[in-house]
Amino acid sequence: MTTATELSWDDIKQMIAALAEQSKETDQLIRELRESGKETDRRMQETDRQIRELKKQIGGLGDKFGYFAEGMALPTMEKLLRRRFKMENIAPRHRVRRGEREREYDVLAWANGKVNRVVVVVVKSRVKREAIEQLIDQVGTLFAFIPELKGKERIGILAGIDWDAGVMEEAQAAGLYTATIHDEMFALTTPKGFKPRGR
Repeated sequence: MTTATELSWDDIKQMIAALAEQSKETDQLIRELRESGKETDRRMQETDRQIRELKKQIGGLGDKFGYFAEGMALPTMEKLLRRRFKMENIAPRHRVRRGEREREYDVLAWANGKVNRVVVVVVKSRVKREAIEQLIDQVGTLFAFIPELKGKERIGILAGIDWDAGVMEEAQAAGLYTATIHDEMFALTTPKGFKPRGR
């Protein structure tokens, strides 16, 4: 083994030159890694932007399908509301603004006189549990948004094309009518003798 005393000045200079070369290579490698990291960051930002854009597009498709479901449902829902519930006024996509608060009803129907009732309909292409709470909230806060309907019996109908398991039964247990589409026609799916929970 060579000791420090056996090293010549030339050996030391060569070692220092080799270390300097390695240091240059390490610095170059660090610069390349930084550049690579910057490129990776740029690509990740671009990927994030594309994911946000895709989410927007998917959300838009969901809205369009929801509007399609509502549009498909409206003519048959109008017949159902007129025949079964004796509604005189039917307002699809009824929007109300009270101060800073706004509410949109998929379908709002009401009758005066002998049949003194208002029906709130929520239409979903895919019916999930949250739709039950949405409808209960809309029925429960109806008079706060439309005080001119105060004094009427309030009932809710949850209508949909595709239902998550158990949601229809939960909605009925909550006192809501349920309806589903069959052969392009909405029909009530509540059992015979069903008593809605008036609110």
